[in-house]
Amino acid sequence: MTQLIKYDMYINGEWTPSSEGKYFKSYNPATGEAWCEVAEGIAEDVDRAVNAAQRAFENSEWSKMTYTQRGRLVSKLGDLIAENVEELATFETTDNGKLIREMRGQLRYLPEFYYYFGGLADKIQGRTLPIDKQDMFVFTNREPLGVVAAITPWNSPLYLTTLKLAPALVAGNTIVIKPSEVTSASLLELVRLVEEAGFPPGVVNVVTGFGQPVGEALTTHPLVRKIAFTGGEESARHVVRNSAENFAQLSLELGGKSPNIVFEDADPDNAAMGIIAGIFGASGQSCVAGSRAFLHKDIYDKVIHRLVERVQKIKIGDPLQDDTEMGPLATEAQLKRVENYVNFGKREGGNLIYGGKKPEQLEKGWYFQPTIFEHTDNQSRITREEIFGPVLSVIPFKDEAEAIQLANSTDYGLAAGIWATNIGKAHRVAKAVRAGIVWVNTYRSISPIAPIGGSGLSGYGREGGYEAIYDYTQSKVVWVNTSSEPIPDPFIMR
Repeated sequence: MTQLIKYDMYINGEWTPSSEGKYFKSYNPATGEAWCEVAEGIAEDVDRAVNAAQRAFENSEWSKMTYTQRGRLVSKLGDLIAENVEELATFETTDNGKLIREMRGQLRYLPEFYYYFGGLADKIQGRTLPIDKQDMFVFTNREPLGVVAAITPWNSPLYLTTLKLAPALVAGNTIVIKPSEVTSASLLELVRLVEEAGFPPGVVNVVTGFGQPVGEALTTHPLVRKIAFTGGEESARHVVRNSAENFAQLSLELGGKSPNIVFEDADPDNAAMGIIAGIFGASGQSCVAGSRAFLHKDIYDKVIHRLVERVQKIKIGDPLQDDTEMGPLATEAQLKRVENYVNFGKREGGNLIYGGKKPEQLEKGWYFQPTIFEHTDNQSRITREEIFGPVLSVIPFKDEAEAIQLANSTDYGLAAGIWATNIGKAHRVAKAVRAGIVWVNTYRSISPIAPIGGSGLSGYGREGGYEAIYDYTQSKVVWVNTSSEPIPDPFIMR
C-alpha cells in the first residue's frame, strides 16, 4: 500500500498536530482512493489559532509594519506562487479532480491577485470632510478589523482562498483559515509558501477539520471580527446564525443558477462554446456555472446542434493528462447528487438529449457525462435548484422581455451571460438581469481588478477589486478642534 502524505495544521508559525492527535483521509476523485491524511482539528485548536492571530494583530512585527511593507510581503507571496505553479497545480488536481491544464493556467494567473492587492496596500485612503462647523478639521481612516475567519470550499481552494487572503492581509488583518475537509492539501502546500515569504507567526493560521466542531468554533469565537465564507447556502445559514454570537461582519459568496441568454443575432458557434465553457468547465462545479441556457427560438436549432456536436467530442478522463477536457466530480457524494438531479429532470418531463450517466469506459473515480436537458419546465427542480455538476437546462424564448423574465425567475443572483451583436440590446439586458456579474459575448472571465459577488441566495459582499478592501476594513472618523478659544458650554450640542 502506498504511504499516505500526512499534513499537520499551521498555528502561530508552527506545524502542529491536532489537540487529539487524530487524522482523516482525503481521496483522489480520479481513482476514489485515499492519497493523504490531514489533522482533524477540534475547538481547542481553533482557540489556539484565533488567540495567536489576535496576538499578532495587536502586538507583533506585523502590527508595526507600514502598509507598504505589508504590500511587499503579499507581493512576495505572489512571486513564490509563480515559482511553484506545477507543484501547486498537481496537488490541487489530485485533491479535487480539476484538470491539470486548467490548474496550470489558473496558478500562472493567481500571482496577479497578490500583486494587485499588494499594490493597493498603501493606497487604502480615508477622506477629509468639509464639515459644516468652524474650527473643526475632520477626516476618516480605513482601519483593519482584526482577526478574520476564512472558510473556503472544495471546488477551487487556492483561487477562492486568495480572494480572501490577499485583501485581508494588505488591510492589516490576521487570518484563520478553515479549508474544506474534502480538499485541504493544496491550501496547506500554499501555507508553506506563506512561511517561506516571511509572514510573522500568527498572521496566517490554518485549522483543518470538519464543520462540527471546527467551523462552529471558528464562526462563534468572540475574538473573530470578520467571517468570509464561500460555500453552500445551508452551511451559510449556520454561519449567519453563529456570527450573532460575536457580531462579526460577514461576507457570503454562495451559489448560483446562472443564465446564458442567446439572442437571434448572436454568433451560434461562439454562443455554443461559451455555454459549454460555462457549464462543463470544472465539470460544472463552479459557483458561476451557466446551468440555464435560454435560446431565442430563431437560433435555437443552430445552437442546440452545435452544443451536442461539441459535447459528444469532450474527452473525459484522468485530470492529470494534458489532453483530458473534463475530469471527475470532487466527491462521491457530489456524484450521487448529480445522478439524483438527472432522475428529477426525467421525472419532471425534461427531454434528455445527451449524457445523464457515468461514462462506461471509466470504472474507477467519480466521473459523470456532460448532460443536456432541453425544453425543461422553468419551474422544475433542475432549472431552479443549484446542482453543482455538469447538467445544462435549455429553454427557448421568443423576445427580449421573455428572456429577462426567465433569467430573473430564480432566487439566486450571481452571474449571467448575454450573447448578442446588438450592443444596445446587450446593455439593456445586462441592466435588467439580476446578477452581480454579467458577461457579454464571453463567460467565466476573471481579473483581480473586477469584483465578484451576488445577491439573494448567492450571498452578499464582494471579493476581488478595490471593493474587497471595504469588506476587510472599517471607517474611523477623527474630529480635531483647531480653535484656540475656550470650550463653550458643554451642555449645548456643537
